[in-house]
Amino acid sequence: MISYAVLDCRPVRAAALPAGASAAPVHRVGPRPGKQIDPLLHGRIMVLGDDADLAAVCVRLLRTDRFAGVEVGYAPRSPTSVTRLWSLPTGEPAAAAMREAEAVPVPLVRDDVGGVLMGLGTVAPVLGTVYVDEHRVLSGPASSVRVRPDPTRGLAVTVTGRRRLGVLPGRSVTTLGRAVQIGTHHAPATVVRDGVPYRRPMETWIFYKHTEPLLLVGARPSGHQVGG
Repeated sequence: MISYAVLDCRPVRAAALPAGASAAPVHRVGPRPGKQIDPLLHGRIMVLGDDADLAAVCVRLLRTDRFAGVEVGYAPRSPTSVTRLWSLPTGEPAAAAMREAEAVPVPLVRDDVGGVLMGLGTVAPVLGTVYVDEHRVLSGPASSVRVRPDPTRGLAVTVTGRRRLGVLPGRSVTTLGRAVQIGTHHAPATVVRDGVPYRRPMETWIFYKHTEPLLLVGARPSGHQVGG
């Protein structure tokens, strides 16, 4: 049986711990934890919270250069973009998996403002250009650009609602790559990472695959998914 520690990122009013977590050391660190968790980042840890809390923990792993030595488990109460992407259990089964499941390398997506993307990022609306690696996949307006980690290339970039002759057809096209550069110089766009809007509209945004993988407990990469 593998030992681990719990980082409880949930609000104080959150429900009791899952039964599987009660036997492990529990550190109540609160939502979106920062550098106060750095001494806890070793061995195997389980994050209780949402996708944005998981992202906050991974930012600290990046800034302390501990990706190679820390295995990260995730136990949200209900399905999220991250659990659907990597076929992870939730609730009690997620806590139980922490004691037995292996840690699997999965790609980590970073951005050019020092953050990470764990499950789903959106940039909307877009009036400009989008490049995935060296390929231009949009020149003009679109209702949104969605970005997810992808087990095969690093990123999956979905452009939705590309206009043709002034008509918004609502068609989505997905391109895989290692990086995406989004330019919206004509009208700044809203960027949302794992459900949290960035603090101000942006004219440019870059997501890219990190050089090291995240060791995610119980992950089962099953190829690119565009839904959810």
